Amino acid sequence: MAFAEQSKSNLPAGKLSKASVMSFLSAQGILIFFLVGMFVFSFFSEQFLSQSNIMTVVRQASIIGIIAVGVTVVIIGGNLDLSVGSMLSFSTVLVVDLHDKVGPTTAILMMFALTLMLGAVNGILIGFLRLNSLIVTLAMLSAIQGFVLIYSGGQNVDIANQDGTWFAFFGRGYLGGIAVPILLFGLLAILVQVVMSYTGYGRRIFAVGGNPMAAVYSGIRKNWCVFSTYLISAFCVACAALVLGSRVMGSQNNVGQGYELLVLAGIILGGTSLLGGAGSIWKTVIGVLILGFIQNGLLLMGYPYYIQWIVTWVIIILAVWLDLANKRKRLLTTHS
Repeated sequence: MAFAEQSKSNLPAGKLSKASVMSFLSAQGILIFFLVGMFVFSFFSEQFLSQSNIMTVVRQASIIGIIAVGVTVVIIGGNLDLSVGSMLSFSTVLVVDLHDKVGPTTAILMMFALTLMLGAVNGILIGFLRLNSLIVTLAMLSAIQGFVLIYSGGQNVDIANQDGTWFAFFGRGYLGGIAVPILLFGLLAILVQVVMSYTGYGRRIFAVGGNPMAAVYSGIRKNWCVFSTYLISAFCVACAALVLGSRVMGSQNNVGQGYELLVLAGIILGGTSLLGGAGSIWKTVIGVLILGFIQNGLLLMGYPYYIQWIVTWVIIILAVWLDLANKRKRLLTTHS
């Protein structure tokens, strides 16, 4: 012990401080970036930090955030889920269309059941048949969108009596002065964070994503763990569809298009490793909020909507680069 302490004390001060800075940025960099971004945008718009604008941004980001909570679990388990955008379209169209046919309660239950079935298909193909998650979920993205178009006949759907149904509560309601979508987002994030951090199930998911072979030799049933992560992802998509459908009280047949990119951007920005075995729900929440506030800030500054997609791309590239730099302990690789 004395030798280790002496060796550490003999390290050059510059190297020690650099290692300390890298360690601090690795642990708290996402929070620092969030605070700095809020500070910068506040200079360009007086409305940016107003209570009404902040609540509006969080409410708008809640749908992406709810989905991101579930996909984070999938990624921690060592896989990807690119089907969530089309799955959101399917679930939203389904619950809105069934609302007037069978009533809101039955429509919600049927939507959740069918969405979980889609998640189960992903889980079986990836968890039990051991197919590549990127290929499977990319194919499911296309297939589910095709199902949506067949089901809807290519038409948009709407709820007829929008003022006479309690269905609007999930997307437009308030509890204690806080919008229901925000509450749902927060409750799901807290619940999943607790499960992933303090339960044996959460530790098994981290083990499967970090070292699948070692997890299997430890007696962990990898196939069931992977299967369960896709059920969680599908459940979160169903919750997001409930919020989206009840907020708009209607749905386009491609309403979820592009959501998979925004979800992944928030997760990557939050520091979850795409290689699996590492990640945090609360950092995903911050990553999603960063995206929401960046988009809002750009709009308040007068930039057109399509600029947001370019900025989102830049953010993804930077986040992945910094994640790899943290693992390599250098910004640029020395290999040719």
